[in-house]
Amino acid sequence: MTDPMTNPVTKDIIAIASDHAGFELKSAIKDALIERGFEVLDLGTGNGDSVDYPDFGHAMGAAIDAGEAPRGVIVCGSGIGISIAANRHKGVRAALCTSGLMARLARQHNDANVLALGARIIGFETAMDCLNAFLDTDFEGGRHARRAEKI
Repeated sequence: MTDPMTNPVTKDIIAIASDHAGFELKSAIKDALIERGFEVLDLGTGNGDSVDYPDFGHAMGAAIDAGEAPRGVIVCGSGIGISIAANRHKGVRAALCTSGLMARLARQHNDANVLALGARIIGFETAMDCLNAFLDTDFEGGRHARRAEKI
């Protein structure tokens, strides 16, 4: 099985998912990703009607585990529930971030492959800060690799 983080076929695909509370922010993130040249795998939800956040966290986990995308972004009201659901999947290292610094460190030190955001917690500009830091930062490896493997 190929590693989705290095597979050139999926290198530029970013999966996104949200519940109803995160739908508006997810839509803005989708636009930003497309503008940056990424192919977006939208796992739903497709509107603001009430849905259950675990369904979309699990959809992200399944997509990551199946190698459909190497990285993803998930959004719910707080970011907590959807990240807990996604992290139940073996291949997911979802990090709930509220600042660009947190997103950068999640990538550098923890090799996070899913960015979780709380639409009711952070504003649009902060979300974009987190997204850009997450996308533009590589895992440092070294001493962090040993620690990340223990997760």
